[in-house]
Amino acid sequence: MKTVTRAYDTYAHAREAVAALEAAGVAAKDISLVANKSVSAEYDDVEKFPDAATGAGFGGALGGGAGLLAGLGILSIPGLGPVVAAGWLASIAVGAAAGAVAGGIVGALVDAGLSKEHADVYSEAVRRGCTLVSARVRGANGARLQAILDRYEPIDPTKRGSDYRREGWTCFDPRAPAYTPSETELERIRRD
Repeated sequence: MKTVTRAYDTYAHAREAVAALEAAGVAAKDISLVANKSVSAEYDDVEKFPDAATGAGFGGALGGGAGLLAGLGILSIPGLGPVVAAGWLASIAVGAAAGAVAGGIVGALVDAGLSKEHADVYSEAVRRGCTLVSARVRGANGARLQAILDRYEPIDPTKRGSDYRREGWTCFDPRAPAYTPSETELERIRRD
């Protein structure tokens, strides 16, 4: 099984990418979404549940047919802090935080087939306010589903990594403090 992954500067683009993957026949169980909680004001489906307990799902309140987005919950992932997440990737990253597996979010992405460099950049991007979408795909569907994800303006991990390195960043640090809402907003303004 192959994995396709993209990060988006806006939750709206990530949400559209998830909907397009589901419309293309990818099962919700094979899609993951991880978003920085501090930018949740932009999420209609999360804003309704700002006080949800850690790990709680929002599925029942969103109603049937919501696919992956029905499983959104608030989790804490080392280095990212509180995130809005759903899917297999979030489960692996939280398991890593509990000591079940090594590597946290970066390790989960590397295990899914991403290069360490891209896994670091994508993880840092989420820390700074982006939304990550990852899908497990079978066979020849990989290129088709990558093309679907690319329609929604994902970040270029090579360019974004270069931008981060110019600021002194070297790699994702799970011990780094999570970005505050104001830091996340400043990061988003800089990227616009």
